[in-house]
Amino acid sequence: MARYRLRFPNFEPMKYFFIGLAIYFLYRFIFNFIIPIYRVSKKMKGQMRDFQSQMNQNGQGFQPDPPRQEPAPGKSAKEGEYIDFEEIK
Repeated sequence: MARYRLRFPNFEPMKYFFIGLAIYFLYRFIFNFIIPIYRVSKKMKGQMRDFQSQMNQNGQGFQPDPPRQEPAPGKSAKEGEYIDFEEIK
């Protein structure tokens, strides 16, 4: 009886194609996504540092609001006559 041997197609060129494709997408991901995000974050950190140093130099750091004085007990200008509202149907 004759022995038949299975022959598989040569996938060597396809392997190199997919490796090249993966390298291309990795290159695009790094240079179009990772590096711009790194540059923007570095620039924002520098701007925040400059802003904080500028505020510290001007003495305009965070200052809480002064405490409010409560109105004296009694009738104020906002208190008026009670108006009875009726429900409209």
